Amino acid sequence: MALKQTMQVMDIIDSPNVGGQQIVDLFKGFKHVEVDYTTVNGEQGSTDFVKIIVAGTNGKRAGGTARTLGVVGRLGGVGARPARIGMVSDADGAVAAVSTALKLAEMSERGDRLLGDVAITTHICPNAPTEPHEPVDFMGSPVDILTMNQHEVLDEVDAIISIDTTRGNQVINHKGIALSPTVKEGYILKFSDDLLRIMTMTTGEHPITFAITTQDITPYGNDVYHINSILQPAVATDVPVVGLALTAQSAVPGCGTGASHEVDIAQAVRFSIEVAKEFTGNITEFYSEKEFAHLQKLYGSMKVLQTLGATVES
Repeated sequence: MALKQTMQVMDIIDSPNVGGQQIVDLFKGFKHVEVDYTTVNGEQGSTDFVKIIVAGTNGKRAGGTARTLGVVGRLGGVGARPARIGMVSDADGAVAAVSTALKLAEMSERGDRLLGDVAITTHICPNAPTEPHEPVDFMGSPVDILTMNQHEVLDEVDAIISIDTTRGNQVINHKGIALSPTVKEGYILKFSDDLLRIMTMTTGEHPITFAITTQDITPYGNDVYHINSILQPAVATDVPVVGLALTAQSAVPGCGTGASHEVDIAQAVRFSIEVAKEFTGNITEFYSEKEFAHLQKLYGSMKVLQTLGATVES
């Protein structure tokens, strides 16, 4: 069950005064949780980066050897005030990430602790700017993608689920959640059979996936089209990254209000929790190490796609 936690977090985030402190307060009293936030100023305002660590019984925080899963709630902002009143569609990444942390914290308190740590990061900004994008407007952010990655992509994680609202397109025509292929060091790899199995189990439906292009796994700022920022964490790490998209049948602006659906977000939370259980317990893999090594032997490194590339002067 994750709907209760999702609704609780949505209620907190749907406020013009929400910030990192409200998220920290939410986790007071949980003995297996570390939480803090950092305020970062940008050219168009400020945002609070939140980091929540739910410690496992054999996790790195306890000196153990179990793997750490990273969950990144990716977004521009949770609100677009004063242009828009209320929580925007783009907020779903933050809501899902914090709700995942809250559910894991409650599980730990009851004695259902995972083997490894889970590191959840996101940022909270109730008054972010908007920006033009085709086919519908996106949310902007007070800070750039590089800054986001510096605060949200942690060195200690062994794999990342990047959760992002992905409704502002005409490519995904499904309401709910959808999974990307695994991305690692500039390679777009095959879909993880383990993650597809978990999606089937948690949704009760056939797994829904979405296509990505080479452009989507390159850094923002290179003047090429990106479906959105869902796979931007992959440019800042060598660990495998998958995108978990909150989707719709129609193209919905990221700055649209009244567009978040509690049940869809709770699906993303349940999926993330089940992946956390299995990944930290060495049951689930994001990719085949053997096949990845073979690809590198055949074709070499693709890390250039994690950079802004060459600058060509005409």
